[in-house]
Amino acid sequence: METTDHQARRTGESAQTLDRGLRLLHLVADAPNGLTVTEAATRLAVGRAVVYRLVGALTEYGMVRRDTGGRLRLGAGVLHLARRAQPLLAEGALPALRKLAEQAGATAHLTVVEGGEGVALAVVEPTWTAFHVAYRTGSRHPLDRGAAGQAILAGRAGQSRPVATSGELQPGAYGVAAPVLGVPGLEASVGVVALAPLDVGTVGEQVRTAAESVARALS
Repeated sequence: METTDHQARRTGESAQTLDRGLRLLHLVADAPNGLTVTEAATRLAVGRAVVYRLVGALTEYGMVRRDTGGRLRLGAGVLHLARRAQPLLAEGALPALRKLAEQAGATAHLTVVEGGEGVALAVVEPTWTAFHVAYRTGSRHPLDRGAAGQAILAGRAGQSRPVATSGELQPGAYGVAAPVLGVPGLEASVGVVALAPLDVGTVGEQVRTAAESVARALS
């Protein structure tokens, strides 16, 4: 029978291993060109043998893979978890998106980063307008085109200001978006898209407030 001290020691070791595994996963996620075992060991301040053990466990669950050059990269298991989490993100954002769509009289959306692109995760259309943009959930676009993607890029730089664009994704469409900041592991923006020019001062503040509401709901 294990002693209390032995049990406590094993619990502590398990917690340390979990902490290191999660830190390694974040390091790999933040390395677009992959990470070598030596680089990972240096950043974690552990020996290479420890990293090999962590990689073995993470690889078994599909969280990490090694490319042809031996560099560590994210595995498909991460995408599986992300997709399972997406409905929860959308549900948390819907109240703020509904309010934003009614205020701005424009189609509101939550856009997240997936595979290096912006993806519309949740979309809410206003109820009182005669005409508005039909924007499909799941629509994808480059991050450097359109207000939603550019707002996410601004968020990477720590900027919370709204971004306005015109006709970058669709001729005649106008967009305003702001980044969702302060939610660990999430790169996203909240925005609106309309068929007529938007008052950037007024709508920009509405969008920024909605992005803050989404951040609080998802934190």
